[in-house]
Amino acid sequence: MFSIATRARQLSTPASQLLYRCQSTLVIAEHNNEKLNPVTLHAITAAKQLGGDINCLVVGTKNCGEVATQVAEIGGISKLLVAENPAFEGFLPEKLAPVLVASQSQFNFTHIVAGASAFSRSLLPRVAAKLDVSPISDIIGVKDADTFVRTIYAGNAVMTLRSKDPVKVITVRSTAFEAAAGSGGSAAMEQVATPDGLPENSKYVGAELSKSDRPDLASAKVVVSGGRGMKSGDNFQMLYTLADKMGAAVGASRAAVDAGMVPNDMQIGQTGKIIAPELYIAVGISGAIQHLAGMKDSKVIVAVNKDAEAPIFQVSDYGLVADLFKAVPEITEKI
Repeated sequence: MFSIATRARQLSTPASQLLYRCQSTLVIAEHNNEKLNPVTLHAITAAKQLGGDINCLVVGTKNCGEVATQVAEIGGISKLLVAENPAFEGFLPEKLAPVLVASQSQFNFTHIVAGASAFSRSLLPRVAAKLDVSPISDIIGVKDADTFVRTIYAGNAVMTLRSKDPVKVITVRSTAFEAAAGSGGSAAMEQVATPDGLPENSKYVGAELSKSDRPDLASAKVVVSGGRGMKSGDNFQMLYTLADKMGAAVGASRAAVDAGMVPNDMQIGQTGKIIAPELYIAVGISGAIQHLAGMKDSKVIVAVNKDAEAPIFQVSDYGLVADLFKAVPEITEKI
């Protein structure tokens, strides 16, 4: 004869299994209509840790079929939703948000996920506001479907939070999750209609993008970065020479950017790019908290600074106390 407690457990088990089966995640694919941004692969890894079905949304102009094919081949994706319209040129958040809201209304996802980037930071808070939920930004860990880990106070503290919202709108710090394998999948594609009455309060005019033969800063395996100690933008040429020999990308601290030495797309830190290369070489960087938040997850950190008390040496694996104007040319010559 079963006890009341045993009978209660039997009745509760199917409900929990049903809840798990109903759980589904929508991953927003970031791309340029030609190639998928690697941050999406990291977001998919986080989505797998949430459990349930994984769907992916590709929104772009009429020529994003190649991107859709790339996404469909990623393992673990159940369905690929594709929305193509010339109105999506420039990926303006005002135009894309209605597509996400309409998809949410149709499929009732439990999670909406994207890699943390300028794209997702402008889009997902708008979507969260439309859905009347609180966005969860820049997570570094997944405890369960409702509980997440993220850093606060410029990375000096780690917070575990539980969300009770019916749908969780999440951005994922790419350096905290491995990239999902780009093969092994065969997701079914489904076209999504563009909602009527897209906002007309903004218009894409154009973009001027800097071009470089060096690796992209966000995904480079080796990064050489300069700070206030470089003294001028002209002196960054020695870092460019070193980087070209190493096949590395070049970054900078906020102090160097604010001083006008280099453009702001090179900034690494809390308000810049957050990276985790195999090797990070910090030249003339003191190691302010704001900067450390963007690079402390690097596998190996090398610091060159003439100030032996600089905070950067507290997080570096290797440190060289020397005048950078002598040390960098010597390092370059020996490579």
